[in-house]
Amino acid sequence: MTAFRHLRGWEALLLVLLAAILAANVSASPFYLGVGNLVNLFQLSIEKVIVALAMTLIIINGEIDLSVASIMGLSACVLAWLFQMGVPVPIGILAGLAAGIIAGAFNGFWTAYVGLPSLAVTLAGLIGFRGIARILLEDRAIGGFPEWFNTLGQQPILGPFTVSLLIFFVLFAVFAVVLHASAFGRLVYVIGNNAEAARYSGVKVKRVKMSLFIISGLVAALAGLLYAARLGSVRGDMAEGFELDIITIVLLGGVSIFGGSGNLLGVGLSILIILNLRNGMGLANITGNTQTSVIGGLLILSVLVPNLSEMALNKWKGRKA
Repeated sequence: MTAFRHLRGWEALLLVLLAAILAANVSASPFYLGVGNLVNLFQLSIEKVIVALAMTLIIINGEIDLSVASIMGLSACVLAWLFQMGVPVPIGILAGLAAGIIAGAFNGFWTAYVGLPSLAVTLAGLIGFRGIARILLEDRAIGGFPEWFNTLGQQPILGPFTVSLLIFFVLFAVFAVVLHASAFGRLVYVIGNNAEAARYSGVKVKRVKMSLFIISGLVAALAGLLYAARLGSVRGDMAEGFELDIITIVLLGGVSIFGGSGNLLGVGLSILIILNLRNGMGLANITGNTQTSVIGGLLILSVLVPNLSEMALNKWKGRKA
């Protein structure tokens, strides 16, 4: 019950912060409430928020995946490299998704079965997968994809919604059911709280962790392909640095960096906060470097504030006892 009340309090704080950002954006720019701007609000960062859904499960499970942005770039580069070699785009898409699965399985094997820290493993993946992407394309930019492929990331197909937006909403619903209404989701929380206790209770900890990293790799690969479709071209450095925003979204949403707590409602509110904050700063002509600094500050606060609050609460309970 205490954890539940804490989460509700955190989500209430996020709602207040979101309302303040919305009010500031409306007062700062007359263009903010325009339909085009509201669509762009999601569209310009849709790939990040898609990956944040899988990252939520990873962090609740007590792990982290720093390689997601590199996997995004790798999957897109695999598609572009094969397309340049004359391979049909549908086969290139399948190959890009397969590259994400293999990358996720690589992370999962060393983390779940060998027992190495996911921080170190995925940091190596961040460097290694990016290196493979750069080897495939070198310094070239590959474009000229079929029009139907570019449409996936650029053109609305249902009202104002693009394929990327529809995929996000579908995945949000699926991940919400998996995390909050399934046996697998309960195992994700149990392992995140205490992996050793879960193992002694008969939970197949290694299998769950392996599954989560494969899911993370697959979702990151899908997001990378959607990003390639939106841009219409692929470079070896695409999606570089995206992991900062992705991790910030999850932690700001109330997911504990130590695992075992958090929910998708908080992450959904965090998504709205980050997107509106970046959008408002963009409308105010604030530079990209400053925007990144602000997001970095939010990342620090999202880690410090919950832990300082918990320390203060424990101290108060100790005095009361």
